Amino acid sequence: MKVSVKWLRELSGVDLDAGRIAHVLTMGGLEVEETAPVAGAFTGIVVAHVRAVSPHPNADKLRVTEVDAGTGEILQVVCGAPNVAAGQKVPCALVGAKLPGLEIKRAKLRGVESNGMLCSARELGLSEDHSGLLVLPQDAPVGEDIRRYLDLDDTVLTLKLTPNRGDCLSMTGVARDLAALAGVAAPLADPAPVAATIDDRREVRISDPAACGRYCGRVLRGLDPGARTPGWMARRLERAGLRPKSPLVDITNYVMLERGQPMHAFDEAKLRGAIDVRLARPGETLRLLNEQEAEYIPNLLLITDESGPVALGGVMGGFDTMVTEATTDVFFESAFFAPEAVQGRAKALQLTSDAAYRFERGVDFAGARAALERATELTLAICGGRAGPVSEAAGTLPARAAVRVRPDRVRMLLGYDVADDFMAEAFARLRCGVRREGGALTVTPPSWRFDLAIEEDFVEEVARVHGYEHVPSVAPRSSVEMLADAEGARSRMALKRAAAALGYQEVVNYSFVAAEWEEDFAGHAAAVRLANPIASTMDVMRSTLVGGLVSAVRANLNRDEPRVRLFELGRCFLGEGPTPEEQPERLGAITYGPRLPEQWSEKAPAADFFDAKGDLEALAGRAALSFRKGSHPAFHPGRCAAVWFEGREVGVVGELHPRLQLKYGLASAPVAFEIESAVLLGGAAPRFAGVSRMPTVRRDVAVLVAEGLPVGDILAALRASVPAGVREVEVFDQYKGKGVEPGRKSLAFRIVMQDTARTLTDAEVEEIVDSIRRVLVEKFQAIPRT
Repeated sequence: MKVSVKWLRELSGVDLDAGRIAHVLTMGGLEVEETAPVAGAFTGIVVAHVRAVSPHPNADKLRVTEVDAGTGEILQVVCGAPNVAAGQKVPCALVGAKLPGLEIKRAKLRGVESNGMLCSARELGLSEDHSGLLVLPQDAPVGEDIRRYLDLDDTVLTLKLTPNRGDCLSMTGVARDLAALAGVAAPLADPAPVAATIDDRREVRISDPAACGRYCGRVLRGLDPGARTPGWMARRLERAGLRPKSPLVDITNYVMLERGQPMHAFDEAKLRGAIDVRLARPGETLRLLNEQEAEYIPNLLLITDESGPVALGGVMGGFDTMVTEATTDVFFESAFFAPEAVQGRAKALQLTSDAAYRFERGVDFAGARAALERATELTLAICGGRAGPVSEAAGTLPARAAVRVRPDRVRMLLGYDVADDFMAEAFARLRCGVRREGGALTVTPPSWRFDLAIEEDFVEEVARVHGYEHVPSVAPRSSVEMLADAEGARSRMALKRAAAALGYQEVVNYSFVAAEWEEDFAGHAAAVRLANPIASTMDVMRSTLVGGLVSAVRANLNRDEPRVRLFELGRCFLGEGPTPEEQPERLGAITYGPRLPEQWSEKAPAADFFDAKGDLEALAGRAALSFRKGSHPAFHPGRCAAVWFEGREVGVVGELHPRLQLKYGLASAPVAFEIESAVLLGGAAPRFAGVSRMPTVRRDVAVLVAEGLPVGDILAALRASVPAGVREVEVFDQYKGKGVEPGRKSLAFRIVMQDTARTLTDAEVEEIVDSIRRVLVEKFQAIPRT
């Protein structure tokens, strides 16, 4: 919303400079985003009359002009503008005039003396147009300062309005707020009714009273088709960002800008019969002002006559009934359309309009008649003609319910003291109805405020009128009880640092993903769907982190990163509820490319399943994870393991499925893991154990076992059965091939033993080794190797 400060002062009665007005508005909740003068800083430019134009003797593109600038003598000025012509009124910078970065001096141009400079709009700072001179109206007084003539001592404020403040989409609305914030009585009044001088009227009716609360219309005849929009109106429209077009269109735009009431002008001669406001019927179409064909959609509000639709209610007029430069009879429309009847209609038809923008947010339902009177007044003054009586139909208007505002609650919510009398005064300044009832205030919002409905809305109004700059800056004081923190637990930041220490970099992906991802990486056809997705490729909630990690790998590969190691800590969504079971937090990580960064000494092999498994075990720390053969839609069926902890499955680790590797264009398969974060965040507190001075004893045990037997099951059984003197049981070799019968594999286990108080004897060592062999033979049918 662009606001002329000079116009704003006129309407509000607030006599402050532009900077102070911008501050008051911003501190009152109407943020001023930009302050800009309407013209550049210059002096010495006046209105001049071009008396004669002749060719330059030494330059084809220059002209020698004789100019009357009101100085008492005719000035010779050399000009290069292609549109200069005798009889024009143009701005002329006299000798001594100062423009930004330039001072005009008497000079010779290609041998011809020039006593000034004729100016374009760019020299005046009005626009970037320098294609020719700025031609002024013929009634411009010669010699008058151009700043005064064009009213250039003005500033334009750009307001950044929030969607709830539709009442400030007009000069009157901003002026009302400024006057309330400044504590000034704004000289705002409705225009006096224009008396009808002809009896011509057009019947209007409302068939959908819930959608249209009031419809006012008026016939004006005998308008002058040669009339032109006056300069003062054109300038105000331009400073508000609207382009002047023709008097009737400009008048409706001006009234919308001034009073916030969108209007429409129909060519009276093109209408047939009575006007009816109703919903569209299947099959009806309408050609709009922008020549777009609007087709039927449900609940589309139309303005119709006996021939059919002539306008979209609250959105845009029709092409076939629009006014033109030849129009002499006009029918003005000024109506209130309920926000619910307009919201979404323009978007559904893929168009935008100033009218829809305002009606969607709420227009003053009590202002339609006054706006029509204002448009009539301006039309008769600019275009002449005669006005008929006002035709009016009423529907259902919004109710303005009184709200009980408790001063003690206002003070509690604001956090500082405000007097009861000031609250009542603030509401009165905002033109609310106020009455005291006991210790409370009963407040009724005005017709133009659609955002005041509950007590908290009025609390905000008190803060606005009081001024946000007066809100005291008080440091919060509180007494917070320190919560117990498990000694063995670690924070999420510590977990992230541990992942980073392993060479991974953190990524944060959207929780919204494509349904195709869910089917590919989770096999989840019934994912949680979004009611209003921000994009067609982000229509469901993720149930796994793997898809986002694979996408991040692809993005890095597209930027020539040969080695990618990424992790993400985030929530997955298995259901619509907020419980941890339906929205578990997980840690996912992915590795692509060489195991180690490129170096001179050796070529590192590609990262594989065991690299990912090792990184996961390193992150787990003291948490005893176990791995079992598993399956997952995202991973290779033969290179995938389920991760178990305390008797339940908590994650998965594996190599990406070849089908997905091909589909997502990866040269080799990355390896990844995903695990519940609670497993990695928990844990027992470390306990001190002395370092034994006794020597360690190592024995190796080699056995043949069935080829399909998981090594993890064997290790788990051995670790559970060995006595306390055994410090370590690990597999250090696996062999299949010559010397080992088909269907079996050879495993070699390293057994490390140590007592903290004494040296183990050979007999004790052999007894421990024999017990391990027995477990292998009895439980896994192992065959010892010698």
